[in-house]
Amino acid sequence: MRHLERSKRPLSGTRILMMTSAVALMAASAAITAPAFADEAAAKKWIDSEFQPSTLSKDDQMKEMQWFIKAAAPFKGMEINAVSETLTVHEYESRTLAKAFEEITGIKVKHDIIQEGDVVEKIQTQMQSGKNVYDGWINDSDFIGTHFRYGQAVDLTDYMAGEGKDVTDPQLDVNDFIGKSFTTAPNGHLYQLPDQQFANLYWFRYDWFSNPEYKTKFKAKYGYDLGVPVNWSAYEDIADFFTND
Repeated sequence: MRHLERSKRPLSGTRILMMTSAVALMAASAAITAPAFADEAAAKKWIDSEFQPSTLSKDDQMKEMQWFIKAAAPFKGMEINAVSETLTVHEYESRTLAKAFEEITGIKVKHDIIQEGDVVEKIQTQMQSGKNVYDGWINDSDFIGTHFRYGQAVDLTDYMAGEGKDVTDPQLDVNDFIGKSFTTAPNGHLYQLPDQQFANLYWFRYDWFSNPEYKTKFKAKYGYDLGVPVNWSAYEDIADFFTND
């Protein structure tokens, strides 16, 4: 059995001070240097193992991660609660990206996955009660009118340019988001950032659409060129043409 034995030799005040100072210095050094190395090591691990392929080079990815580490430093140890409906992409965010974010920044993200109806109900509960249920919400862009009218969601345009400028990724290209128009309020400001979108894909017979005979007949009948439809009337015309002509 091992036990801790108290030394019978008294420690001088000077020695105690030196030991205390040394411990304090070591603690301060660890707080300043160790997390930075640990964070960068974590960032490199995630870049190599998960954040590939990428349109950015690994060097550029690391520069962005270094920005995250620095910007997150004042908030290290904080916990953020977020919620989304049950979709595969959100499950990935909850299981994988939240873990990566915590390891890189030291900020814990608790990302709950619940049914869509429950997300709507909890938003209503928070708005009506004034009590914070979640800090961040991944919800349909259909809510843009509600967020704008009730004024309980952060105006992201103002926030990113003002109070939140220091914590807004300088490499973030908001105009590169698909679906930005759906999350922009009547005042021209963003209240939601597009997270994922259901893409509608339509397959068509390229040989039919490029056939000179079909193109001539189609234009003679409908008055415009045969091509990828740009509205529902064009869908109907094309369907009618290839079905009945």
